[in-house]
Amino acid sequence: MTDATVDRLRGSVPRVDHPSLWQRIWRPFWVLPFVIVLGAIALSWILPWIDRNISHEIPYVFQGGPDGARSLLSTIASAMISVTGLVFSITMVVLQLAQSQFTPRLLDSFLADRTTQATLGVFTASFVYALAVLRTVRGENGDIEEFVPQLSVTAAFLLVLGAVAMFIAFIHNITTTVQVTTVVNRVGRRTAHLIDEQFGPPGDVEGFGPTWSPRPDEESTPLISRGRHGSLDHVDYPRLVSLARQHDVVVHLDVHLGFFIASGQRVGTVWGTGELDEDLRRGFDRTLGIDRTRTTLQDISFGVRQLVDIAERALSPSTNDPTTAIQVLDEIHMLLRELAVRRTISPYIVDEEDSVRVVTQPPTFVGILDLALDEVLDYADNTQVPRKLEEMLQDVRDVARPEHRGAVVAKLEQLHAAAGPA
Repeated sequence: MTDATVDRLRGSVPRVDHPSLWQRIWRPFWVLPFVIVLGAIALSWILPWIDRNISHEIPYVFQGGPDGARSLLSTIASAMISVTGLVFSITMVVLQLAQSQFTPRLLDSFLADRTTQATLGVFTASFVYALAVLRTVRGENGDIEEFVPQLSVTAAFLLVLGAVAMFIAFIHNITTTVQVTTVVNRVGRRTAHLIDEQFGPPGDVEGFGPTWSPRPDEESTPLISRGRHGSLDHVDYPRLVSLARQHDVVVHLDVHLGFFIASGQRVGTVWGTGELDEDLRRGFDRTLGIDRTRTTLQDISFGVRQLVDIAERALSPSTNDPTTAIQVLDEIHMLLRELAVRRTISPYIVDEEDSVRVVTQPPTFVGILDLALDEVLDYADNTQVPRKLEEMLQDVRDVARPEHRGAVVAKLEQLHAAAGPA
């Protein structure tokens, strides 16, 4: 076991992802296509300027006259805008399919796909570039001096070739991302990464680390979320610990990751002070990443939630696809196995001087087990589901740490009660 893992289980600041400003800038779906279009606009200014400053013809580039250049650029522009509409249409169909076949909670991961964003950007950029270069072509119109931007027209042709390559990549990406195996594996891999990141590798650590409880006479003040509402997507633990240490207080968070927070809702308590000034209150508020949708940036339970939703939809009478549900249960089996061999995370986070500064609500094996299986147990009358659940729980029971084994045994008994006599 690494030193980092030992420190984490003993209460050091969690080493988890939290979005940087750069990541937040690039997160919206439209940003990458917009940047690609801006690049095409810049190119439509630079290449004609180079063409104007070259006094001789360049070999191996466009050699036609003004009419030929206009015809080629017009054809490229009209074709690109048509295919751009086709790409948008295919994207919308895939999103509708993902929402109806899997779960609406997967839409953000589909929209975050860079291949789709780049394809839309390249097609739109080709259209914009062709129009921008078209206005620079001069000649065969009375006394206007002839000018054919050879490099610029050739670049437009190369952009079309790039767009064709992107379209092929886009079709391949779409056909693979809507496959249930790909969807389930992607969610499972991300969730397994979070488990390894937050719980650390399997193994024993001596002691549970520092603990904390408020003194009877200690002052406190509620920590209120202001001006925002949504799900708790992430917590900036280093910043939160730093603020607490700077002001010599302890922050007790009452909310879990993924918890919905209404504007003005109490999210915790600050112990060690009877009043928070406005700057400190805003500082604490900024450490909580509240978003309109949940993500798997830090939230292990959201990954499990997505898998359970897929399984439930597959087992519903309208779909009746138990084989897909079994694939999901295989992934859940892998995640529960990963959790069962790891020690529970300490809720106490200390500063550099080993003083507890933050008390959190970390994910637990029991909580994830209940989330993963309670709703699926409603379909225990299905032929395949009880058999799979029993095999899975028996395996998890055999590998689980002693403190987790009781919860697995209780879940086996719940399964037997739900399935009824054999």
